[in-house]
Amino acid sequence: MSSVFIASHNIVSPLGFSTKENFDGIKNGISGVQLQIDDSLSNTPFYGAVINTEKLEKQFQLIGNPKNYTRFEKLLILSISDALKDSSVDVKSERTGLLISTTKGNIDLLESDKKNQFDENRVQLWESARQVHEFFGNPNIPMVLSNACISGVLAIIMASDYIKSGRYDSIIVAGADILSKFVVSGFQTFMALDEEPCKPYDKKRNGLNLGEGCGTMVLTNNSEATIDGKKIVVSGGASSNDANHISGPSRTGDGLALAIEKSLKNASISAGDIDFISAHGTATIFNDEMESLAFSASGLSSVPVNSLKGYYGHTLGAAGTIESILTVKTMTQNLLVRTAGYDEYGVGGKINVIAKNEEANIDHAMKTASGFGGCNAALVFSVK
Repeated sequence: MSSVFIASHNIVSPLGFSTKENFDGIKNGISGVQLQIDDSLSNTPFYGAVINTEKLEKQFQLIGNPKNYTRFEKLLILSISDALKDSSVDVKSERTGLLISTTKGNIDLLESDKKNQFDENRVQLWESARQVHEFFGNPNIPMVLSNACISGVLAIIMASDYIKSGRYDSIIVAGADILSKFVVSGFQTFMALDEEPCKPYDKKRNGLNLGEGCGTMVLTNNSEATIDGKKIVVSGGASSNDANHISGPSRTGDGLALAIEKSLKNASISAGDIDFISAHGTATIFNDEMESLAFSASGLSSVPVNSLKGYYGHTLGAAGTIESILTVKTMTQNLLVRTAGYDEYGVGGKINVIAKNEEANIDHAMKTASGFGGCNAALVFSVK
C-alpha cells in the first residue's frame, strides 16, 4: 500500500485564520480562552474560546456571500479554501474526496431565533456537508464522520485508509464545531466546565473550557508533497471502545491503551520510537487521570506530552484535526509547546507533561483522543 502524505493544512480559530498564526500564538503563550459574557451562548458568564464574528464575516466576504452559509459552514469553507492554496490537490477531481468531522454541525439552527434563517434540512449533517462540497465543485458525495470527541482523529485515520486502499488519491479532511447555547448548556448540566481557564493534568484542575474552530488537513498519495520542507506521513492509527459509560471515561485507561498499541503496530514502530504526544487533556478529573494511566501502561511515561486545551478550549469534533495539524507543525518546527494552565502535577499515572517550551527533534509523534460513549483513538505521524 502507498504512503499517505500531508499536502497542506489550515486552522481557523480565535488565534487566527492560518496555521502560522495559530502556531505563533501558542508558542508565545497566547490563549484564545477568555471570559465570555454573551446571552446568546449562556445565561451566565463562562470561559471559552470564541471566534470574532465581525472578523469571520469580513474574511468570508472575500470568497463568498456570508448570507448563504451558516457559521459552521463558513468555518469549513474558509479553512478548506486556505488549505487548498498551499496544495496541488485538485478539489474538482473525481479522485479527491471530502471528509468532514463534527459533533454538532449546524446545531445552532435549532434555537428559536435562528430556526427560520435556513431551510429546516440545514440542521442535518449531510445537508451542511453538501453545501460545502457544492461550494468547491467536488464531484464526489461528501462524507461526514461524527463520533463524539474522537471525530477529528478518526477522520484522519479513515481518510488515510481510503487513500491506501486506492479509493481516492487525495482526501480533504476538515473538522469543525461551533459554540451555541445548546452546546454550552449541555456541558453546564454535566457540571463539566471550569469557572476559570482550564488546567490540564494539574492538581487543581476542575473541568474543561469549550471552544470553536476548524482545522483542515489535505492528505495525498503524492510522494512529492512536503510540509515546511519535510515529508510527513500518516504512518498508523487505530480506534477502540472501552464501553465504560455513556459519558464517563474508563477508570483504567485500557481502551486508550489498546488504541495506542494498535496504532504503534500499524506504524511498525514501538513505544520507544515516539518522540512527542499531543494528548486529549481536557482538564476534567477523570479524563486526565485515565490518559495518564493509559500512557504509563503503554510504555510512554518518559515521552513529552502536552494538551492544547488551555489555548483553544475543547473544540469537540474539530479538536482532532486542529491538534493534529499543530502536532505536525511541532514536528516541522522542532519545538515542543508547553501545556497552558499546567502548574502542579496532579495525575496518578507517570507522564512527562511539557511545562515549558523546548526544542526537540521529532521523527514520530502521536495524537490521541477520547470521547463520550467510551471511544478512543490514536494516530501516528512520522517524518519520511
